[in-house]
Amino acid sequence: MTVRRVVIACGGLAVAVLLVVGLVQLAETSPAPSRPSSLTAAQVRARLAGSPPELASLHAQAGELLGGGLGALRARLAALAGRPVVINKWASWCGPCRSEFPAFQNASVAQGRRVAFIGIDSDDTSAAAASAFLRSYPVSYPSYYDHSGQAGLAITDSSFTPVTVFYDGAGHVYIRQGPYPTRAKLEADISRYALDAPGRLSGG
Repeated sequence: MTVRRVVIACGGLAVAVLLVVGLVQLAETSPAPSRPSSLTAAQVRARLAGSPPELASLHAQAGELLGGGLGALRARLAALAGRPVVINKWASWCGPCRSEFPAFQNASVAQGRRVAFIGIDSDDTSAAAASAFLRSYPVSYPSYYDHSGQAGLAITDSSFTPVTVFYDGAGHVYIRQGPYPTRAKLEADISRYALDAPGRLSGG
């Protein structure tokens, strides 16, 4: 083997080693995706017991698909005025929505005694498919069925899915497009945009 070939071979080996090391470091530093909640419905109710009435009314409708469209959703938001609110727009056909639902399952239980969570099933052609989705990915709050996509567009100012909207206690709004890869990332944004923002409502 010539000196030139030895140099090329060693260079290729060095690149391969660096690539492997880089992939290992990326795997070690990247946060693991959220896992689906293992809590039963009874355990969720127990953890959220004692919530303020307007939040307890959401928990009582856990996993339900509600009608009424944009009007009903706006009336619900009016009833929650002064409370931090997190709204997640999703659809049963949306792969990224499925990937982020474990984060919402867990965060809504951890934060549900002081933060209101609401879903919007937007631009979904089938209420039956949406209900099946919620049975597969149970959450501690209801979603409003938005067949036309009107409510989702009005609330999130976006035709994309998923989108999450945060309201702080003073009604300031922050909108984030795209899925949440982890519960930690979602809870960090809840803290930043709903709980720690100016005008936050402290406590339940």
